[in-house]
Amino acid sequence: MSAQDLVNLTIDGIPVSVPKGTLIIRAAEQIGIQIPRFCDHPSLEPQGSCRQCLVEVALPGPPGPDGTPGALRQMQGPPGRMKPQPSCVMTVSEGMDVKTQFTSPGAEKAQHGVMELLLINHPLDCPVCDKGGECPLQNQAMSSGRPVSRFEDFKRTYPKPINISSQVLLDRERCVLCARCTRFSDQIAGDPFIALVERGALQQVGIYEDQPFESYFSGNTVQICPVGALTGAAYRFRSRPFDLVSTPGACEHCASGCAIRTDHRRGTVLRRMAINDPEVNDEWNCDKGRWAFASPTVGDRISLPLVRGASGQLEVASWPEALAAAAAGLQGRKAGVLTGGRISSEDAYAYGKFARTVLGTNAIDFRARPHTKDEARFLAAAVAATGPEGGSVTYAHIEKAPKVLLVGFEPEEESPIVFLRLRKAMRRNKTQISSIAPYATRGLTKLAGALIPAAPGTETEILTSEVAREAVSGEGSLILAGERLAMVPGALAAALTLAEETGAALAWIPRRAGERGALEAGALSGLLPGGRPAGNIAARDEVAKAWGVASLPTDVGLDTAGMIAAAASGALGALVVGGVDAADLGDDTAYDALEKAFVVSLEYRPSSVTAYADVVLPVAPHAEKSGTFVDWEGRVRPFEAALETNALSDYRVLDLLAGELGEFLGTRSLAQVQAEMAALGPWTGPRAPRPEAVAATLPALNAGQYVLATWHHLLDKGSLQDGEPFLAGTAPKAVARLSPAGAAALGAVDGDHVTVTGPDGAITLPLAITEMVEGVVWVPTNSAGSRVATLGAGAGSLVTLTTGGAV
Repeated sequence: MSAQDLVNLTIDGIPVSVPKGTLIIRAAEQIGIQIPRFCDHPSLEPQGSCRQCLVEVALPGPPGPDGTPGALRQMQGPPGRMKPQPSCVMTVSEGMDVKTQFTSPGAEKAQHGVMELLLINHPLDCPVCDKGGECPLQNQAMSSGRPVSRFEDFKRTYPKPINISSQVLLDRERCVLCARCTRFSDQIAGDPFIALVERGALQQVGIYEDQPFESYFSGNTVQICPVGALTGAAYRFRSRPFDLVSTPGACEHCASGCAIRTDHRRGTVLRRMAINDPEVNDEWNCDKGRWAFASPTVGDRISLPLVRGASGQLEVASWPEALAAAAAGLQGRKAGVLTGGRISSEDAYAYGKFARTVLGTNAIDFRARPHTKDEARFLAAAVAATGPEGGSVTYAHIEKAPKVLLVGFEPEEESPIVFLRLRKAMRRNKTQISSIAPYATRGLTKLAGALIPAAPGTETEILTSEVAREAVSGEGSLILAGERLAMVPGALAAALTLAEETGAALAWIPRRAGERGALEAGALSGLLPGGRPAGNIAARDEVAKAWGVASLPTDVGLDTAGMIAAAASGALGALVVGGVDAADLGDDTAYDALEKAFVVSLEYRPSSVTAYADVVLPVAPHAEKSGTFVDWEGRVRPFEAALETNALSDYRVLDLLAGELGEFLGTRSLAQVQAEMAALGPWTGPRAPRPEAVAATLPALNAGQYVLATWHHLLDKGSLQDGEPFLAGTAPKAVARLSPAGAAALGAVDGDHVTVTGPDGAITLPLAITEMVEGVVWVPTNSAGSRVATLGAGAGSLVTLTTGGAV
């Protein structure tokens, strides 16, 4: 930045140079001067409502007749009196002289007066307030308030608390009307369901009668509330801040990579907070990441190994017994490895190494979800071994992009921080956002985005159209592709071609936290650690040398669908499963596969796999282990164990199992695994070939048939949200969406119950008539009353639709 772009001023006699447009309060922070404030927040637009940040300001006067600089002049109020200025809304100017409470008796007196006014009705309930001990009002009442209160009247009271939502509670008498909560909801989240109502002494925070405060980001208002007026139902009256132990980490719920802080007391996690990380999540996180941490404590924790006995039931066993049973079942059988999105990068590395050096196979896949063959080739060619250091797409690119095209991706539901960055880009840079989807979702509306209508399965065709080209025209434009695009033949290849032909950058954004790290760690049949192609001889030799083995398997390796089919047919005799829900694997074939194969399952709570497992080996949940995730950017996100327990990480359990099988895995400790991963590093040789373009064909619709569209709500019936009833209270209600013409043809009106029927089952939901693509019906993938797996159909499949049915 050139000197011409800087403004020179003094604050408390200290010279400071800051960019034009800087607020006085920010300029003071740069030289270590803290001005008290409540309404000010660096991520929100200036408000100037609380007046706690008043300072004395003097500006240069006009030059004299001879051109000499004019004397400083005070900013005046009434005749003869200085008028203090709010430093949170006033920008700096050349030659300005600012005096804060440290050098100006007038500014100090003004701040004392404002604090006295704020405390007139604020209750002195610090001993029972959740904010007590970390409260800006409490701190500033000591530093910027009068030592003795002059207020002798009765304080105003309200009935308390008011449920703004099932998880956010309001104590109105504590509110100082700073408007942080309302500005966050309006400016950052795009959920203006909360507002300041009434005027003057009656002003208070309120919600709309017909629009409750059901936001995916409401917990941030609790965190930034400076006075404890907003509290979280799950934490209210649970602990004092000074009794908590805080552990930094990364969120395990999606691929956004949020930096979080886990606060725990006496071996129990009590709350989680967002950590300010400007490169990733700023200082926000979603409600799922903030409150969905109770899953391991719901009462069904698997703490001891289980072995299926002669009676056919799972029975508690010792670790030596369970490991021996697992080893006996795996020996002599052709096996495969299935992992899920919950595992850390280190766990994924261990699974990949275990498959190749112990089981002797490339049959491993982290994608516990439907996919086409295209995706593995796409990931190997365009995603693996990329990251921010190599110029891949980052959050910073999203903020600066002139245009962004979303395809197979609903950011508010699948990666909330990406959604907030898109909101930020839209508000600050007028980024134009388009989405290839069946209908304009709530999230797209909040992004002021344009819908490119598409039935599931037509994305390939649309990505090759002029409409898609226009949506990413211009330097710096982005294509954000979600994992759902992998279900459409040729779509990922079409997205790559579109990026190459237009110059747009392409990013893949999976839904689960562990998927990108598993890709980098080699938990995919065609890839070794660091993006090395498993079919490349040099890459295999390099990894074999690092692992201390003579050679690695050369089989093509089965993907998830291939392993399920092979196990169901008897061609694959055993499965090692880590953190997978069978219902996510597709159709009923998954259950047939689990029933026929010898199954070793690594998990910490019973799942749909447990019922079929022959051996269950307990592992540590997220809060009880250390490791790393890799977010969608390719950025490493470390986390530490918040709780000290005897639970073992997956990599340690696999090391024990390998030893029982007579092999050395070398994944005994986190340091050992990370050192080995670092020594291998990323692949620098030739990359795997990219996927080939495939023309997609849609089946013809018969009378009463519709194409099924579906994706997950952020808050749904996922097992990681178990044990948090307040969070479940704001989950979106499950509905079936149909176009007006489709509803008319069905003879149904808004709110009627309709039944969606697939090959294996049916779902009955209330109808929500929506402007959307004709011939398409949308239902949520895994919400209360709507589990798409029961249909035996996925996105793009044909289903029938009838009115009525039992809910």
